Amino acid sequence: MNPRVKYVVPDKDYNLIITFSNCEIKRFDVKPYLNIGVFKELYDIDIFNSVKPFLGSIHWSNGLDLCPDTLYEESIAVHQIV
Repeated sequence: MNPRVKYVVPDKDYNLIITFSNCEIKRFDVKPYLNIGVFKELYDIDIFNSVKPFLGSIHWSNGLDLCPDTLYEESIAVHQIV
């Protein structure tokens, strides 16, 4: 099982900066999802910025979420807390 989300911060370029339970900080690019079905709603910056950690993953105010394993495996390391 991959680490789970502890904190998430959205940025203006549709990236999420995520701190995982193993203290890794990674960047997840949401842009590839923005043309897929219900994820188009995330183009609304207010909805995108509503992202919060939820049960080890993330959740937006419109009910969208992403798998925590996808978030971990498809994100790029930023740095690690020591």
